Amino acid sequence: MITIRSTTDVPHTKGDQICEFLLNSTDARYQRWWPGTHLALHTIRSAPNHIGAVVYMDELVGNRRIKMLGVVTEAAPGRRITWQLKKMVCLPVRVSLDLSDNHHGVTVTHTIRAGFSGVGILLDPILRLYFSPDFRKSLDEHVKVEFAKLGEILTE
Repeated sequence: MITIRSTTDVPHTKGDQICEFLLNSTDARYQRWWPGTHLALHTIRSAPNHIGAVVYMDELVGNRRIKMLGVVTEAAPGRRITWQLKKMVCLPVRVSLDLSDNHHGVTVTHTIRAGFSGVGILLDPILRLYFSPDFRKSLDEHVKVEFAKLGEILTE
């Protein structure tokens, strides 16, 4: 199992604001968040309480363009969102945001967990090629910058 975790504090913002933004975003709102880096985020299929909703995301992380479908598997307003990535089938990759409000704002923990179970674990080395040390570094920098920017636009 591969785990990539980044944590950052976002002042003057609350977890419910971030959840609302991400679960109900449009391409225009997403592009405003980080122009030129965030390219698209919109719902393809909605679902009650967001569980099972499918979103499309397109962004740049470092020098890598990431296009993905994400199926919402967890949505605890103000506290947690998890997407399972999907191409034609669901992939063994989950992206989670854990949000913890505090007296200064909110702490955001962004986690990617990737890996197969059972005999598929033999394919995990292929995932390690994709989730390289360079990608991990770029993603950590990306998360810290993007949530600082989101805090700014949510408090305007």
